[in-house]
Amino acid sequence: MSKVMEKKQQIVQEIADKFRESQSTVLVDYRGLDVAEVTELRKQLRDAGVEFKVYKNTMSRRAAEAAELAELNEVLVGPTAIAFSKDDVVAPAKILSNFAKEHEALEIKAGVLDGKIVTLDQIKELADLPNYEGMVSMLLSVLQAPMRNFAYVTKAVAEQKEEQGA
Repeated sequence: MSKVMEKKQQIVQEIADKFRESQSTVLVDYRGLDVAEVTELRKQLRDAGVEFKVYKNTMSRRAAEAAELAELNEVLVGPTAIAFSKDDVVAPAKILSNFAKEHEALEIKAGVLDGKIVTLDQIKELADLPNYEGMVSMLLSVLQAPMRNFAYVTKAVAEQKEEQGA
């Protein structure tokens, strides 16, 4: 009996550690998805470096309390899967939101961002953000714009001087 309890305590500690270490976490109700749909969802999440697991709610509740996220206990009822991402803040929200648009059976229940519980609206806003590569691209574009504009102006002035000299 003690081995079973010890194993359960290890699982609770593992979940609590994942809550603490993850940059973003999204909890979903996957009831109504068939095996092929869940497999496709898992593949998309795995390709993005997101861990997607189903735990017993009682263990998840204890882990949430240990990670000081006791407010999650309200949504830890029924079939609940948890997506943990240590690297990409946007990936779980984006993938799960897009999947939920295509499959009405998937319902986003709650989320955690950097150790704080966020609303469903905040998760949807997060899902609308571009991924890391997209943000870097946008930043580089903004940084390049002044130099590009200066080059255009310089070229226009040079062309104007040539026309006047001719």
